[in-house]
Amino acid sequence: MECASPTCDRASQLELFFEPYLKTIEKTLGQRLSRLNPDNSLHQAILYSLNSGGKRFRPALVMMIAESLGNGFDVSPSALAIEYFHTATLIADDLPCMDNDDMRRNRPSLHKAFGESTALLASYALIAEGFGLIAENGDVLNSALGDGKTAALEAFKIASYNTGIHGATGGQFFDLYPKELTESSLKEIHHMKTTSLFEIAFAFGWLFGGGNASDIPYVKRLASSFGSAFQIADDFDDFESDAKESRMANKVILLGPDPAFKELEREVSAFNDTLFHLKIESQAFKGIGKYILEWGRAGKNRLLAKS
Repeated sequence: MECASPTCDRASQLELFFEPYLKTIEKTLGQRLSRLNPDNSLHQAILYSLNSGGKRFRPALVMMIAESLGNGFDVSPSALAIEYFHTATLIADDLPCMDNDDMRRNRPSLHKAFGESTALLASYALIAEGFGLIAENGDVLNSALGDGKTAALEAFKIASYNTGIHGATGGQFFDLYPKELTESSLKEIHHMKTTSLFEIAFAFGWLFGGGNASDIPYVKRLASSFGSAFQIADDFDDFESDAKESRMANKVILLGPDPAFKELEREVSAFNDTLFHLKIESQAFKGIGKYILEWGRAGKNRLLAKS
């Protein structure tokens, strides 16, 4: 669904932290897309969906994690993989049988531009291509280290889990067929819908950046804290529109502004602690944590001022 909140610019401002990586992402993506056949409507649907103005947060996170490890390994294939996975979920979410959204990023959704059948096939193709890019990044790491198979296998496991019934697909199911809403069930839904793809991004950057696979539980914890904090901050922005439309899967609506903000503070603190444990405390990552905290604080203060 398109964001109608006047404070959506806050999420957009996160681009400033990711900007150093965007040129590389766009260049690498452009090289891939140049291979598509202009006379094939499925190829053109894929091109349309990947050139729809996405912010590339997730591939940038892959590159940030890898850079923080300092090994200099190429993680661009897996960075594109998470962008492909994310784009596939958006295509599916917009379909008439799902959220039935005609617009995506201020232009017609893929099924409106190319038809439902082509849109569905494009989402299948992007998922398949994404898994192929994981294998490709394993080969790149293998050339650098002599052993990229362990990283690739772990990446396959994490990607399949977080794109399947325990992740993005399961989250969309609960959008269509909501569970009884409790604090516990909302946390599960948010993990599936938001954190799952962040977990893939953090794990890809760690594994293909040369991080130790034994530290993956901490990397998942890092992604969980980041995703939860991001979601709560976004829920502050969406509070009024969600309440108006009776969309109750919003942490601020469920808990109230003060308790929700306290949870956001805990998640940002856990994020910073895990950065320290993994020895990847870059200024960019610490800046992102601080920014999300201030984003949520501004949302809380705005709501309390209106009450």
